Amino acid sequence: MEKNFATVIMAAGKGTRMKNSEKAKVMFEVAGKPMIHHVIDLSIELKSLRIIVIVGFYRESVTEYLHKIAPAVEFAVQDPQLGTGHAVMQAARALVNFSGDVLVLSGDVPLLRVSTIRELISVHREKNAVATILTTELADPSGYGRVLRGTEGNVVGIVEHKDATEEQRKVREINSGIYIFDSAHLFDALGHITAHNAQNEYYLTDVFGYFWTRRMTVAAKKTADFDEVRGVNTVEQLEEANEILRKRNLVRAPVV
Repeated sequence: MEKNFATVIMAAGKGTRMKNSEKAKVMFEVAGKPMIHHVIDLSIELKSLRIIVIVGFYRESVTEYLHKIAPAVEFAVQDPQLGTGHAVMQAARALVNFSGDVLVLSGDVPLLRVSTIRELISVHREKNAVATILTTELADPSGYGRVLRGTEGNVVGIVEHKDATEEQRKVREINSGIYIFDSAHLFDALGHITAHNAQNEYYLTDVFGYFWTRRMTVAAKKTADFDEVRGVNTVEQLEEANEILRKRNLVRAPVV
């Protein structure tokens, strides 16, 4: 972990399926703390040199809360919200003179373990990769983007379920949406992606195509625990995350 890295946390989402239209998605609580609090704690424990939170919907509540618990956190505003690639673009100004890696996390993924991200960073540096993806395997990966690996184990493609061939759909390794990038190459690639798609959004995954056309190394680290990379998008998923963290804390609690 000798090389500097900054963390960018995407936290601008509205959370339309959370049954409360007047609350930022990342402020819904897991184990008594807003989801974003768990992600900030992770970033601090990893000793991230900079932490930049991308805020949008009800951003005042997010910034006010984070100022109290982590005064060193920086903010960038995503308004309007035009996709994951667009979200990370908002950090470009803050990181214009930064030299190192950029860890990209989501504010609605509160169950990640520090050890897993340390392993992700280690793989990234051992492989001298321009980008490294955190992946996992599912028995039934239907609906998820498949991670395609080459003969040396590096990632050579990410294909969405609807676009995958029958052979590609047999792949059980999926993209978690958690990444680490070389900062210079990340922001260079973001300057070349477009919003020419049905949603008119900038997808962060499009930077990988830019890397592959230039024969740059994209690596991957697989976690065995899908629960770690679960995104929370509904009230039901919030309840599941609470239960997972409750059980995890019970295991860690000392016997008295």
